[in-house]
Amino acid sequence: MKEFKGFKEQYLQEGVYDPGIFKAYFLAGGPGAGKSFVTKSAFSGLGLKMVNSDSVLTRYLEKEGLSLKMPDSEKDQRDKLRAKAKVTTAARLDLYIQGRLGCIMDGTARDFGLISRQQRLFKFLGYQTIMIFVNTSLEVSLERNKARDRTVNHSIAVNSWKTVQSNMGRYQNLFQPANFYVVDNNVSEKELVTMTLNKCASIVRRTMNNPHNYIAKTWIKRELDRKKRWNFIEN
Repeated sequence: MKEFKGFKEQYLQEGVYDPGIFKAYFLAGGPGAGKSFVTKSAFSGLGLKMVNSDSVLTRYLEKEGLSLKMPDSEKDQRDKLRAKAKVTTAARLDLYIQGRLGCIMDGTARDFGLISRQQRLFKFLGYQTIMIFVNTSLEVSLERNKARDRTVNHSIAVNSWKTVQSNMGRYQNLFQPANFYVVDNNVSEKELVTMTLNKCASIVRRTMNNPHNYIAKTWIKRELDRKKRWNFIEN
């Protein structure tokens, strides 16, 4: 794909030096929970790669002049763009993983099967996997969903919230308590900036400093040795 031409080699070459290498953060929460706020603020400046097909879809919708309110009249066009967005996102994720770059998996986490497969893949490759569950009541979730630029149909928003909530215990078992954090986000926007951001930023800083496991250390050593050999040959 043209979109990836030119920077694939850069990621593969520089990945070993990336400060967020071998870290995978999963964001969970219903529509309007505040996950976008968390990702833009708590992870700012850390160089982690965002993986979110919804943000890609939003860009495609805007490019095609389609409404972010998701009207039924545009469903067919929107579904095609959603499929395209998923392909683009999957290609980006594959690229990031090749360089073992740090990732933020930003979604509702409605699909437990998908999240569990992704989490197992990351762990197999040597990543530390962390979930931050941004929690709200259904009422707050629906209010914030209506206020967003890109909204979700009411019934879909309700079902999404219920599904995500029902998965909370399963995610805690999957990630284990040491790597599973629940952040309450039912407070006002003013409190959100202070309390929620401070708690999330604290979680991110603490986990970013955790040491790498044996798999990650082995990969890093192999990559550094390979670079030394290439530098010796080139010089």
